[in-house]
Amino acid sequence: MSDDPAHCQTIHATSVAIGGKGVLLIGGSGSGKSDLALRLIDRGAMLISDDYTRASKRDGRLILDAPETIAGKLEIRHLGIVETPHVGGVIACLAIRLDEAPVRMPDIGSTFSLLGVELPLVVLAGLEPSAPIKAEWALLSLDGQAKG
Repeated sequence: MSDDPAHCQTIHATSVAIGGKGVLLIGGSGSGKSDLALRLIDRGAMLISDDYTRASKRDGRLILDAPETIAGKLEIRHLGIVETPHVGGVIACLAIRLDEAPVRMPDIGSTFSLLGVELPLVVLAGLEPSAPIKAEWALLSLDGQAKG
């Protein structure tokens, strides 16, 4: 991983790997990043990093890792910070921005740019009960593999 600041950046985002594909969960404090990550982990995802994610650019792709100081740690509100299995070096495939009231029928083709790499972007209500399922569907739809 390059230490060149032009190729590496730590951002305020939680990240998980779903089926080996990196998903950035972006939102302000209290928007549900850790909560959604916890529910995705319960459904089989793996934690990459909670609250802050280190992104590096390699071969035109974003690679997601945890900063060393928080690797393997997840905040569970009202319980504290817990140790959990985690992975690193995962290619980012999707960004999800958490919003309390996302639009019902969003524009297709929204993107999130980081280090000059564009990721597909979806906006979800992170605390909504169906948010983990919607996140999985969004990731599957990138490959045209939507369930049905």
